[in-house]
Amino acid sequence: MSVWSQVVGQPEAVAELQAAAEHAAHVRFTTDAPDDEPRRAGGMTHAWLFTGPPGSGRSVAARAFAAALQCPRGGCDACQVCRTVMAGTHADVHEVATEGLSLGVKEMRAVIERAARMPTTARWQVVLIEDADRMTEQASNAVLKAVEEPNERTVFLLCAPSEHPDDVSVTIRSRCRPLRLRSPQTSAIAAVLQERDGIDAPTASWAASVCGGHIGRARRLARDENARQRREAVLAVPRSLRSAAEVFAAADDMMAAAEAEVVALTGERDEAEREELAVSMGAGGTGKGVAQAQRAAKAAEKELEKQQKQRQTRTKRDSLDRALIDLAGYYRDVLVRGFGAEVTATHPDRAIEVENAARDGSRESALRRLEAVLACREALETNVKPQIAVEAMVTALRAG
Repeated sequence: MSVWSQVVGQPEAVAELQAAAEHAAHVRFTTDAPDDEPRRAGGMTHAWLFTGPPGSGRSVAARAFAAALQCPRGGCDACQVCRTVMAGTHADVHEVATEGLSLGVKEMRAVIERAARMPTTARWQVVLIEDADRMTEQASNAVLKAVEEPNERTVFLLCAPSEHPDDVSVTIRSRCRPLRLRSPQTSAIAAVLQERDGIDAPTASWAASVCGGHIGRARRLARDENARQRREAVLAVPRSLRSAAEVFAAADDMMAAAEAEVVALTGERDEAEREELAVSMGAGGTGKGVAQAQRAAKAAEKELEKQQKQRQTRTKRDSLDRALIDLAGYYRDVLVRGFGAEVTATHPDRAIEVENAARDGSRESALRRLEAVLACREALETNVKPQIAVEAMVTALRAG
């Protein structure tokens, strides 16, 4: 058993990372090193770019690589080093992620400054940026400067959906070694759900077949009845657009489902954070200095409210995006069925319904509807008000 067992369905990527980790002990990064030195040293370099579709395990692969770099036995998954790295608590592995809509320069500069020091307990200082595609321009510039002038013992691991300039700047991409992941096969996902999560074979097989290659989504569908109900509600939209009233009702239902998911995922956490802040700021105290403490508490409360609002906004958009991906998959199935293509269905449990939709409608109509869903996703990415974007989409779906 090793840390690589957590990287599902990526044998080529694992082999590449293992080779680099094995040779990492013989590498020193300097600005005057020959361009081919990383290749001659087993492929180890100071900056890596992990790309792949959502659910492919970009951050898991990067974290496993960080553990292999720090572990004396190359990622045994049994020592204290591996356990702390995989848990995100190792002193020399700095993980950067954001629960908001963007990753700012202030946070990136603080992490880069810490990572510029020599390691305290391990061989490397590792910076793992989970949401490299969410970095602001200023944050990207800070990272670019760091990877252009690497320290001897600092490794940068960036994770993004793709190498497209919209996700990662061309200059950063050119200074990183790319590692491209793919969506895991259905059989690999089902095996993980059974072996690691104890899910029965039929449920695991179904969840793996409808998750779109997203391991986390498969786990939620297999375990969470609410997640299954939300998927059912989304896939019912194409059948519930017979009138204008139903169009707006469908839009309202999609928005309400997203709001409910926000409450379910962030409600208790938000309340706990507010209570913790109140206690730490001495709520209910008396005596000298109370007025000053109250002013400080109000400022802290305002900052917390800002962070929670950003987290809620991102959670809502992520929820809507998952719904749109399911809907796009449905119309994709209708379109390919209309052409008679023999390809794996996105929603194999909707085979009869898809067959009927393909028979009753035209391929042109299925394509227009698919484009309407994709246009809604693009609108949300450009900060169009979600309610307006969803209403425009369902109106287009009804028109066909």
